[in-house]
Amino acid sequence: MFLRLLRTRPRRLRNATLAALSALVTVLALAVGVPQASAATSLPCDIYATAGTPCVAAHSLVRALYSSYNGSLYQVQRASDSATANIGLLAAGGYANAAAQDSFCSGTTCIITKIYDQSARHNDLTIEGAGGAGVADVGSPADALPVTVGGHQVYGLEISAGMGYRDNSTSGVATNGAAEGMYMVTSGTHVNGSCCFDYGNAETNNQDTGNGHMDAINFGTECWFAPCYGSGPWVQADLENGLFQSDSGYSKNTANTGTGAIPFVTALLKNNGQDHFALKYGNAQSGSLTTTYSGGEPTTSGYSPMHQEGAIVLGTGGDNSNGSIGSFFEGVMTAGIPTDAADNSVQANIVSVGYGGSTGTTGTLAAGSEISLRATTSCCTADYIRHQNNAAVISAITSSSSTLDKGDATWIVRRGLADSSCYSFESRNYPGDFLRHYNYQLYRQPMVGTTQFRQDATFCASTGKSGTGTSFASYNYPTRYLRHYNYNVYIASDGGSNAFDSATSWTDDVSWVVTAPWAP
Repeated sequence: MFLRLLRTRPRRLRNATLAALSALVTVLALAVGVPQASAATSLPCDIYATAGTPCVAAHSLVRALYSSYNGSLYQVQRASDSATANIGLLAAGGYANAAAQDSFCSGTTCIITKIYDQSARHNDLTIEGAGGAGVADVGSPADALPVTVGGHQVYGLEISAGMGYRDNSTSGVATNGAAEGMYMVTSGTHVNGSCCFDYGNAETNNQDTGNGHMDAINFGTECWFAPCYGSGPWVQADLENGLFQSDSGYSKNTANTGTGAIPFVTALLKNNGQDHFALKYGNAQSGSLTTTYSGGEPTTSGYSPMHQEGAIVLGTGGDNSNGSIGSFFEGVMTAGIPTDAADNSVQANIVSVGYGGSTGTTGTLAAGSEISLRATTSCCTADYIRHQNNAAVISAITSSSSTLDKGDATWIVRRGLADSSCYSFESRNYPGDFLRHYNYQLYRQPMVGTTQFRQDATFCASTGKSGTGTSFASYNYPTRYLRHYNYNVYIASDGGSNAFDSATSWTDDVSWVVTAPWAP
């Protein structure tokens, strides 16, 4: 009976229903442990095409966005000889072959030079040139944002100030008031209040050409029009000369206090180009989408109708305002406004792939393993290294500790950023952030790709100086070891002018037990 009723429905409604059912089946299968193929039956661009709003751009560093796609995701360039390599998929419709990047970049560093468009439009993004508000950008370090997606170790795109990507000569992207939709998966923990971490439609000349000449998702903590509620970060619409949360610019939704520190966020914008736009967000790891605004275009002149120019920008504003930071994992742009049902199906698919899921290995010093580091000094055997207000400290973690505290005390072991025979430690709760020392003290900070950062975030293991556990020497200060002192964490020598270099209990304080992670 259901199938007979489904066949009688209008085509668009029928297609949207099928797309929703496909995503639901995927989620239910994962929930009961049914093994999945390399990709779900319908991926985001399949879902949008079925709903009548095909992708005109599909960018991702981590996975295919069409079930049939088997091409390259992105290109990397090696520092040692400037050679380039395309990074593709493990299988059609599947996940990035990060091992190919690791092999190609072994013994040197790489940057990302191109992000391929998986759609038939071939709207590939390359490093952005100079614009009205910024000099030419540089490429993102290819290994800055290791992440687990679909159970696979892959890399996202981590944008620091001065980085950005663009295509000023596109095909099929909305212009002059045409309707479009777009989403990206980003991070709620790697943000700032500078302009402008955008993904979407922008000017074709890297200049600010006036109101309504952009139509892009913005994500960050910059409040352009007061009031904004909460501390953000917010999903906003960069429509040029303003980051809009409503037709008046400022937020009319007191419940929209921002996404908070969610490691993975789905950010969505759709705009009919004439008299209506909408903003949504969701947790990319669980749950559904929340609409924060759905209403008229900005009331200031120039926005109704819109005047989009059809370029695609990622990581900067339309005039290359490039002071922002942000993370990008995947995103698409569509021809026409997707239905809410299609948006919901895409969100279900994003959730189903398991952004930031378990690496599958725990409790060992192997790349990809998740661990916690326990102190061995008699005073502190229930204390673990965790980050708190960006600083590394030790504090007691127990089975009754909060989920946040357990996550802050969990680290993902990565190959040393400066030396692959050593180790770097990525935050579980803040993807792309690593333990690094600065002025001898340890902090959690985002990887920016500099030689200094790589060295500061690399530690070499040896048998614990006390005869117990493991000690970790600083890569660039090899006589200094990770040490807790007055509950803070330093790189400390055995005796010296600093209080934290005290020889008292030094061997115990620099010895750590590598344990199973507190975060599941």
